[in-house]
Amino acid sequence: MPAVHEAAGRTQVADIDWSSWRAVDRATLTFVLQDGQVLLIRKKRGLGAGKVNGPGGRLEPDEEPVDCAVREVEEELGITPLGLEYRGENLFQFTDGYSIHVYAFTATGYEGDIRETEEATPMWTNLDAIPYDEMWEDDRLWLPHSLGGLTPQGRYIFDGDRMLDWELEVDGKLYSPRAPGCSRPEVR
Repeated sequence: MPAVHEAAGRTQVADIDWSSWRAVDRATLTFVLQDGQVLLIRKKRGLGAGKVNGPGGRLEPDEEPVDCAVREVEEELGITPLGLEYRGENLFQFTDGYSIHVYAFTATGYEGDIRETEEATPMWTNLDAIPYDEMWEDDRLWLPHSLGGLTPQGRYIFDGDRMLDWELEVDGKLYSPRAPGCSRPEVR
């Protein structure tokens, strides 16, 4: 995996050849929407432990992202998401060499009873009160667009929990901290 080693230590999105970049892991995040609320979790272990996010996790070998999304929600919350819709992708490169390619989904409902597990504590949150300060820094950039029905495509550089650089394409327009006059994408 030469691309993985080449990207380690990079601090700018522009320093990476994203066309040949391959992540160490692929994963999913799923956001169940219902009655103006989104079902989030507080992660208890693994990457992002203690942070708020959507339920999700790593793909198993030969598993499709949509199948992983269903499996991870079932494992973390005890429910089966319904009406899954693809809502974009995010590529994360960490300066220590780790990388992850995350597929985002929304769901329009679910079957079963939501429960807390060893992995996650569930929490319903109003869409206008998402606790971005308790989430990964990139979430405030792309998540509002995904929840609004778009499919943003993001690339991010992290040093541990700290985002060093980012680039986001939303609806055909590119945003980055270096874009003249527009450092953050507007949410519609």
